[in-house]
Amino acid sequence: MKTITMKANFKFLAVILSLGLFLQSCNNEENIELNAPIISNFEYGEGSTHTTDQIAYKGSDIHLEAEINAEAIVSSITLSIHSHDLVAGDNEVEWEFEQVFTDTNYLAINPTFHEHVDVPTNIPAGEYHVELLVIDELGNSTEVEGHIQILDLITLSDISIDATVARGDDFHTEFMIDAVNGIHSITVDIHAHGITVGTGEVEWDFEQEFLGNYHEQTSVEFHEHIDVPTTAPAGEYHILFTVEDEDGNTKEYETHIDVTA
Repeated sequence: MKTITMKANFKFLAVILSLGLFLQSCNNEENIELNAPIISNFEYGEGSTHTTDQIAYKGSDIHLEAEINAEAIVSSITLSIHSHDLVAGDNEVEWEFEQVFTDTNYLAINPTFHEHVDVPTNIPAGEYHVELLVIDELGNSTEVEGHIQILDLITLSDISIDATVARGDDFHTEFMIDAVNGIHSITVDIHAHGITVGTGEVEWDFEQEFLGNYHEQTSVEFHEHIDVPTTAPAGEYHILFTVEDEDGNTKEYETHIDVTA
């Protein structure tokens, strides 16, 4: 009888010991703390070339990519882009972008983030702040940030245009054009502002498209002399320069010139 009792006691103790080890193992697993995600190799730039020089162009897109090392499954990735006190000009609007990505390929351990974001054509050029926030299923979060310069596809600089011209003479126009997609054409439109046509005078409206040495150039100086007829009425004239690139994007510059008798 003693032998049977001792065997029963040993079995009971073995069961208790096994249960204790199991509970301790479970408890240890519950106490394991997983680290927050790590974001590395965060790069962004002009979308069509996948550049990493942190610039993009209005009307184009931004390429963004990052490697995410996550010990727990990622639950969301949030991308936000906003400006730094940029003032919207005429026909421009302020731009802020924010999107939460919960695609299946991102809800994983160690996903790679890769997206392209369209840049509107009617926003101010300048510096924008970029933020990438990753949150895992345990609530751990990591954020990285940087800056990107958003530029015009067409820029005009070093503008020099005569303010006055005598009729029968010509006036000088000169400025630099930088066009990422190449220049298609440059149009000059000149017309009067409510000028009365006198005896011997003829109303003068001028419009001409310039191609020549400008077509398909990405950086060139526009330099022309425009003749004013001897019969043009004296007064103030409005000048509109329109530069169109090979993709149909346009950039305008307006000014005035006084035609004297």
